[in-house]
Amino acid sequence: MLLSLSSLFLSFIVYHYCIDDESSLFTCSSNEEQENDCLSSRLNHESLTSYFDKTMSYGTWLSPINSSLIVENAVTPSEIRLDENGNAYWLELRPSENGRYVIRSNNQQADLIPATFNARTRVHEYGGGSYLVKNDVVYFTNFADQRLYQINMKENDTPIPITDQSENSSLRYADFTIDSFRKRLICVHEVHKSEHDVQNSIASIPLNDSSSSSIITLDSGYDFYSSPRISPDGRYLIWISWNHPNMPWDQTELWIGEFNNDNDSSLINKKKLFGKIDESILQPEWSPDGKFIYFISDQSGWWNIYRTTIDGQTSEQMYDDQAEFGGPAWQFAGSFYGFDSNNNLVSAYWKNGIAKLGRIDVQTKKLTPLTTTEEYTDIRSVRVYNQNVYFIGSSAIKPGEVVEYNMENDTKTGLLRSTNMTIDPRYLSVPEMITFKTGNDIAYGIYYPPKNDDYPISSNSNELPPLLVRTHGGPTSATTSAFNLRIQYWTSRGFALLDVNYRGSTGYGRKFRDSLKDNWGIYDVQDAIAGAEYLVQQNKADRNRLTIDGGSAGGYTTLCALTMYDFFSAGASHYGVSDLELLAKDTHKFEARYLDRLIGEYPAKRDIYVERSPISHVKSVSKPIIFFQGSEDKIVLPSQAEIMVNALREKHLPVAYVLFDGEQHGFRKAENIRRSLDGQFYFFSKIFRFQMADHVDPIEIENLSNN
Repeated sequence: MLLSLSSLFLSFIVYHYCIDDESSLFTCSSNEEQENDCLSSRLNHESLTSYFDKTMSYGTWLSPINSSLIVENAVTPSEIRLDENGNAYWLELRPSENGRYVIRSNNQQADLIPATFNARTRVHEYGGGSYLVKNDVVYFTNFADQRLYQINMKENDTPIPITDQSENSSLRYADFTIDSFRKRLICVHEVHKSEHDVQNSIASIPLNDSSSSSIITLDSGYDFYSSPRISPDGRYLIWISWNHPNMPWDQTELWIGEFNNDNDSSLINKKKLFGKIDESILQPEWSPDGKFIYFISDQSGWWNIYRTTIDGQTSEQMYDDQAEFGGPAWQFAGSFYGFDSNNNLVSAYWKNGIAKLGRIDVQTKKLTPLTTTEEYTDIRSVRVYNQNVYFIGSSAIKPGEVVEYNMENDTKTGLLRSTNMTIDPRYLSVPEMITFKTGNDIAYGIYYPPKNDDYPISSNSNELPPLLVRTHGGPTSATTSAFNLRIQYWTSRGFALLDVNYRGSTGYGRKFRDSLKDNWGIYDVQDAIAGAEYLVQQNKADRNRLTIDGGSAGGYTTLCALTMYDFFSAGASHYGVSDLELLAKDTHKFEARYLDRLIGEYPAKRDIYVERSPISHVKSVSKPIIFFQGSEDKIVLPSQAEIMVNALREKHLPVAYVLFDGEQHGFRKAENIRRSLDGQFYFFSKIFRFQMADHVDPIEIENLSNN
């Protein structure tokens, strides 16, 4: 009965959704044709759930939030850009189109690139900064060949390549800016001469010559570059650079150079403006009049906004606060602030895990919160044009959307929602920000209680819900309260969920961020355990049904917790690290020295690498684990998962391994997102021996009879 009736929820899925009343989960849009089609299949959710015992155990609840619902008609907006007239553009990640990135605009209904193109760059492997729009021309990197293309929105709809074809996509481009004075594009250029010989630089590309010989290197010699920005008068270029073993959140430098207009428009008189030891600088921008250079620095212990002049003699802080006005630069083109005039800037900032939007008067150094936007607790990709502020905002119960906020009229308009449905709040868990002790310190988390009003009380009043502890990737990153249906998938089925911001996470100042140095695999694991223990002590989780999962670095934390501690009952690793030595010796350039600070220099500290590798402790593991991996992952290779899988096989422990062909670091295809979500829940249902309400394709679990 459970399996057959759950499929009826698929009939609810139409192109648009909205809340009708408390007895109806979804209703059709006001479109007459869709309304007529939908009326015949509209079902009352209460009539379905009346078939079931309303007091069923946690984990067995029937939920309308299924994996198909999560990916169908859903997109992920990112990277807002503005053209010279204030028109807004953004990227849409579409799982339904094999994870393709599409460029969209607020003034055109159609996609700006054809269906055969994917606007995604592989510079640093993590990409970002893959496109730019100027004078009705879209410039973008195509994922398949990594060539740079341009398409004139008014004259044609066929992209024209402006860089050469390279063997194995060895020439890559990102983080663009247009040099209108010299009719060229300036960007970060990455050249892969061999697997372990990768060179990065700031380069210029003429817009009327597609030969690689015409590319001019403007600056090189550093391991990494980002954020080239031209002054309004065209005389100067500023940029960020840094060297191994630093990551951009460890130590970067702000540079300036002057264009040599008498010769080949190369850069002369280059000098470093700012960048002390252990100072992270990001997002340099010119003021609208070109008199000042603004940038974000954590020299105070928090990422705050500063400004200087072209001589770099002094800097002044725009607003002093123990809040983060920036974040870790995992990708290019992150934008946290913008100018509405020479006298004011608008910025996102984070306090205690909650994002806000504020306007700073650069003369008085006062910040005014933009209270109309406070319904959003997560704010990304801020761009400003006159009185209009554009950003991507969401909250725990509000899906992400591209927002246009007019400060003069105090009005906001949604330009795009990440999903075209609204889910009845009876199935949405409202999170609670928690702080808990861990050793002699504290850590943070976002706790989501089980929520499904069709099952208000468990059949056994003494029953506590199973708990899923989620550990974010990075590890220099953070989890937020942004709307996440993958979380609601679990809570609406009866799981509690704890999203942990362990020591080392961003958003809580430099000291907290740096606390993971030399302690990766220790503090993050301890904090995941401490958070779960805190909820157990609060009678919010069943001690015998504690689970943990994570992706990438979070997968490493998961595997450490399961191999080095006897606390969690089961876990799921999504492209997680199992062998630190292998990661140190065989990963991409951007993170090649990341572990120097997190673990220690290799091979000098090889003993620590071995000791903290989950594979070294596989003899002590006694818990079931499921592994999800992309076959083309260049950051965490498939061999990392396969080593662990084989070790668990040899121990005859329950283990499952799901390899997704063609996926890289993180899953972008709709069918694989569904499979990983349903597969993990299926795995836990078999380990804890409860009956799923959904019908999903089974996962092959080896040694299940030994559970």
